[in-house]
Amino acid sequence: MTDTSLHGISRTSADADLLSVLGRRSIVLVGMMGAGKSSVGRRLGTRLGLPFVDADTEIEAAAGMTIPEIFERHGEPAFRSGEARVIERLLDAGPQVLATGGGAFMNASTRAAVRDKAVSLWLKAEFDVLMRRIKRRSDRPMLKTADPAATLQRLMAERDPFYAEADLIVESRDVPHMTVVEEIVSQLQAHLKCGEYKP
Repeated sequence: MTDTSLHGISRTSADADLLSVLGRRSIVLVGMMGAGKSSVGRRLGTRLGLPFVDADTEIEAAAGMTIPEIFERHGEPAFRSGEARVIERLLDAGPQVLATGGGAFMNASTRAAVRDKAVSLWLKAEFDVLMRRIKRRSDRPMLKTADPAATLQRLMAERDPFYAEADLIVESRDVPHMTVVEEIVSQLQAHLKCGEYKP
């Protein structure tokens, strides 16, 4: 049976099963800047009826300044320390769809907290896709370098092995966001073994 909400989002009994098995855990999206964690995450939250939270927005609210300002005034180590604390706090507020910053999953304690309190998903995008997307924005402090393309390649090489520790991987590419959302829902249902007989 399928119900259609006012927003035209279809929800099924399989969705209800997914949410039941998920329990208090969050769905945490990890991946590079430009992978679409916020735009896909927002739609995934709507699709499943879960709140969407952007860790970067929460960090800015806690610090009272933008992320570029935090980098400029306090440096990356201070930012990463605050980021880890904010994510740990947010994970206690599940269930939710939580989008994390590109470097967040590099932190061992953050990965451990996500393993304990969430299902993690790597939204994986190819270099060309990321480069095309991030060129549209000027608020990426990690890419304020003489050669942003080389910096992006270096960051991908450093971070991809950590992202690969996520529970699930879905490819972010140039298709409608809802196509990616439905692929995520299918993977979540398989991972959580939704619909299987439970004696």
